Amino acid sequence: MIRIPQLKLKIHHTEMELKQAVKKELRLSHDNFQYTIKKRSIDARKKQELHYVYAVDVSVADKEEQRILAKAKGKLLPAPKEDYTYQPCGTVPLHKRPVIIGAGPAGLFCAYFLAEHGYAPIVIERGEPMEERVKRVEAFWNGGTLNTESNVQFGEGGAGTFSDGKLNTMVKDPSGRIRKVLEIFVEHGAPEEILYLNKPHIGTDNLRHVIVSMRKQMIAQGAEFLFSSKVTDVLLKEDGTLKGVEINGSTTIESDIVVAALGHRARDTFEMLVKKPLTIENKAFAIGVRMEHPQEMIGRSQYGDAYKELPAADYKLTHQCASGRGVYSFCMCPGGFVVNASSEEGRTVVNGMSNHDRSEKNANSALIVTVTPEDFQSEGFTGPLAGMQFQRRWEEAAYCAGNGKIPIQLFGDLLRGEKSVTIGEIVPNTKGAYVLADLRECLPEYVLDSLKEGIQAFDKKIPGFAREDAVLLGVETRTSSPVRIVRGTDFQSDIRGFYPCGEGAGYAGGITSAAVDGIKVFEAITSVYSKNRG
Repeated sequence: MIRIPQLKLKIHHTEMELKQAVKKELRLSHDNFQYTIKKRSIDARKKQELHYVYAVDVSVADKEEQRILAKAKGKLLPAPKEDYTYQPCGTVPLHKRPVIIGAGPAGLFCAYFLAEHGYAPIVIERGEPMEERVKRVEAFWNGGTLNTESNVQFGEGGAGTFSDGKLNTMVKDPSGRIRKVLEIFVEHGAPEEILYLNKPHIGTDNLRHVIVSMRKQMIAQGAEFLFSSKVTDVLLKEDGTLKGVEINGSTTIESDIVVAALGHRARDTFEMLVKKPLTIENKAFAIGVRMEHPQEMIGRSQYGDAYKELPAADYKLTHQCASGRGVYSFCMCPGGFVVNASSEEGRTVVNGMSNHDRSEKNANSALIVTVTPEDFQSEGFTGPLAGMQFQRRWEEAAYCAGNGKIPIQLFGDLLRGEKSVTIGEIVPNTKGAYVLADLRECLPEYVLDSLKEGIQAFDKKIPGFAREDAVLLGVETRTSSPVRIVRGTDFQSDIRGFYPCGEGAGYAGGITSAAVDGIKVFEAITSVYSKNRG
């Protein structure tokens, strides 16, 4: 297999033109070859000459491959091995079935591989299964009561269920885990394009069906799912070793192995865990707002007049403020919604969400500013959960500013220090009601100052970004976990058999990296333990 690392074609090219470009690049005189697209991105540096850029793997006869590579003199290379090949090799019998806490990406993928290899895991999820969860969330957005156990944050699929379903990651993983994650998604109904798009996304509408399909396969392979089941205690034996978990304050499940794939919204679980013999640290993260612009404006800026002929444009922006703080865009959702993602009474938090077609009128992104343990301390919060308490402080402020609705303010009003009293041309596209407010009541002054500086700097990169009627929606506080549950190189915590995993434990950031961390924990468990019961 030969890797062509870069093939550039005009955006209106045909499939035949791509095949002819492959043939030309390899200097072939025949059509006896097959190719697979490994990556596709858009080169938009010249708005009048937009191109798709492909990386392609090509299969030819072995002798011909050797000849082509020899003549290429390093310009072409053998395609790298991307197959995931790990096989369990543990020999220590497991006395009890492994328990997974949380049915987000980390927990699901850990359970998926354990089930596939015969370990019959038990997955404990405080929220509801997908079918009931979606109805519950839609009812909340339409004015119903918040269910603190099943909402945008909690339930099957994790917080990523109500998101854009973005699958790009900065993680480098030559073992093939990332590719395997994408392949599993495709096997369960995700669009095949996620295997090669430079910035793949499933979309919240597709992701819901994919997760349900994965669950059904796991159950067929011996896994068990316990929904509406919150872990209320981690149980230890008299000698301090792991005994199991307690759910809903009453039922005990004994196990030698517990994987804590909590997600970083499980604050009451963190409050329980901090009382255990675990090393838990607070860490820096980022807070800010969601910001909405017309998707058409973003498209024209990124792609020029051809924007209608291309997928919805996104952006990634960073700025270093004079204060030394960094401002950056995060979780950008082209053609999407801003959603009320609250999970606790009296606290408001927002997130972004897109369907697969990204066809809504507005683009939105989190614009966030880094905050550190020193900032938490300035608010009077100390200890391992200081960052969590800091988040709650500003979510409570947002709730008060909006009286339970999403508080919004126009950027021009924020600059002038005025409460917004009317919207402009940009109509907020939200899931959940919004109300005009003053975001100065919802965030620290240093965060607001950084946002104002950063947004005006971004206007130089995307004209119109700092327009007066751009909509700011508050608050975005749950960008990453405020804690890290320390684990060793064997992925175990201070409590042997207790495996912190994924975003909530502080070891991932996004669907793909969380899924990969779940696979790593599966490998750590099965490199020691056999599926055979002792």
